Amino acid sequence: MSTCPQYIVDYMHEYLDGDISREHEQQLKKHLQVCSDCRQHMQELSDTIAFVKSAAHITAPPHFEDKVMQRLPKGKNRVGIQKWFRRHPIIVAAAVFLLFMSATMLSNYPSDEFSVTTQPNLIVDGQTVIVPAGEVVKGDIVVKNGDLIIEGEVDGDVTVINGQYMASTSVVTGQIEEIDQVFEWLWFEMKDMANDFMALFKE
Repeated sequence: MSTCPQYIVDYMHEYLDGDISREHEQQLKKHLQVCSDCRQHMQELSDTIAFVKSAAHITAPPHFEDKVMQRLPKGKNRVGIQKWFRRHPIIVAAAVFLLFMSATMLSNYPSDEFSVTTQPNLIVDGQTVIVPAGEVVKGDIVVKNGDLIIEGEVDGDVTVINGQYMASTSVVTGQIEEIDQVFEWLWFEMKDMANDFMALFKE
C-alpha cells in the first residue's frame, strides 16, 4: 500500500464519510479489485467505524436530570406559551408531524423475529447469516435480530439490526451499519424514507 497513490486513501475516507463522487467511487472500486493491501486497509477502516458505532453509549450520572431541572428558571405562564405557539405555527406543525412520524416508525420497530434480505450466495445457519469465502453477493444485505459473518465479498451496503457484524478479510463496497438502539433504528428508517423519496424524483 506504501506504493499506492495518496488519493486512493483520500477516496476511502470520502467513501466512508458518504461524500465521494461517482467518478472517485468507480476509481476506488477498480483499485480495490487489484490491490489486496488497500482492500485490507479499507476493511480495517470499515471495522473501526462499525466498532465505534456499536460501542456502549455514555449514560448520565445518577440524579443528573433532577439536578438540571432544579437549576432551570421557573416556566412562564400558559399565556406566554400560547402566544409563542401562535407566533410560530410552522415550527409547531413540524414538531407535531415529527411526533406522529416517530410514533409510526416506533410501531414498526423490529420485534424479536429473525429476518434477512433474500440474496443468492448466502448461508443461513439458525440466526447467523454467512457470506462464504470466495462468494460475491451483489446488493444490500439487511439482517434483523441475527448475526452476520462475511468471509467473501459484498457489493452493496450491510446493515445489522439488533445483532453483530463479524468480518475478517472480507470486502464490503458499501456502508456498514450496526443498529442496536431505538434512536439509531429511527435514524436508519428516516434515511431510508428520504432515499426512497429522492428516488421518486430521479425516475
